[in-house]
Amino acid sequence: MGAKDSKNGSDSTEPSIHVDRNAPHNPSVDLGRIEAAVREILDAVGEDPDREGLLETPARVARMYAEMFAGLKSDAGRHLSKVFTEDYDEIVLVRDISFCSMCEHHLLPFTGKAHIAYLPSGKVVGLSKLARVVEEVARQPQVQERLTQTVADLVEDRLSARGVAVVCEATHSCMTMRGVRKPGSLCLTSAMRGSFRDDPKSRAEVLGLINRDARMMAW
Repeated sequence: MGAKDSKNGSDSTEPSIHVDRNAPHNPSVDLGRIEAAVREILDAVGEDPDREGLLETPARVARMYAEMFAGLKSDAGRHLSKVFTEDYDEIVLVRDISFCSMCEHHLLPFTGKAHIAYLPSGKVVGLSKLARVVEEVARQPQVQERLTQTVADLVEDRLSARGVAVVCEATHSCMTMRGVRKPGSLCLTSAMRGSFRDDPKSRAEVLGLINRDARMMAW
């Protein structure tokens, strides 16, 4: 339902807008400079930035960059500050966390999924917070290797976890639509911390859980 009109007490037809207060925000983005740069690029490639179809493109691109780079000045670890005491010491795994990031080499997107597992040491965190960490770390110029390591380090540090495993799989536009142009190629990266790095059995167990669907399909 819409919000109530304060003047006449009737219900407004305007839908309420949800504002995610936990979403990353980068106040240093200069939209005007981005617009000017995009106009220059369009002109440099031989386009007419003043033709009808491109008139609003610089503003759209500026807003897109503000969204894609919203995590640049944020502390993604803040999402892990609220923890719960729990007598649980087995694996906690959240799989298939989708993300979209921007490759810092070509400023083209790479998209994929992250899988995060940790061994608690007396405290656990809300599962959605792990997804928020991935989302925020991804919202900046990135390479997949650093994204994977950053998420693992944050979970290990902020949760004092006995073990952390992060596996990311992604498709990179800079490889599928330019250069070698190999659609369908997939990049896999992993970061192991604590028990998952030092104990082969623990590492095998968590990787088995992450790859469970793939094994079942093979059966």
